[in-house]
Amino acid sequence: MPERNHVHIIDDDEAVRDSLTFLLRSAGLDAIPHPSATQFLEGLTRDVAGCVITDVRMPDMSGLELLNRLRGMSYMIPVIVMTGHGDIQLAVEAMKAGALDFLEKPFDDERILASVKSALAVRQAEDERIGARQQVEERLASLSQRERQVLDGLVAGLPNKTIAHDLGISPRTVEVYRANVMTKMQAGSLSELVRMVLLAQTP
Repeated sequence: MPERNHVHIIDDDEAVRDSLTFLLRSAGLDAIPHPSATQFLEGLTRDVAGCVITDVRMPDMSGLELLNRLRGMSYMIPVIVMTGHGDIQLAVEAMKAGALDFLEKPFDDERILASVKSALAVRQAEDERIGARQQVEERLASLSQRERQVLDGLVAGLPNKTIAHDLGISPRTVEVYRANVMTKMQAGSLSELVRMVLLAQTP
């Protein structure tokens, strides 16, 4: 299971890396410094967790390029960009490209910690959503073809009689299938069942 409090610090300035690493570790976070975006990408694994803080302007690969590369590779790790004086335009571009936040140098310690904690919370919520979606997909896969047809009718808001007519079965049989669907999906109500199906359909 990947660590949820990893904070990857990417900056070509060693003093900035050391300062941020010390600050975050003092706050109980697992800060991992990287001297370049290229080195970070080389060590990247599919189960990377936590968040990234990257300088927006670096010699080999900019923070914006890194952000675009991560998104292109379908890594949804939250990214915070750091900007120097005069780089606000780059920071805004990074936000448009999917960065969660940007921090201006010189930093305020409390602002950094608040931003990082927010990014970690976003990642945790996304992990939980993905986990819940996988559970729903597994439950959907356990349904028989007929149970799935009844489920589709229920989610469409159709009454049992209409579902029965459409499928050429009796309303009583629909009730049996409906009960099976609720049990297999572990849904306590029709509204919960609908929420599950909508979650599974969310990109």
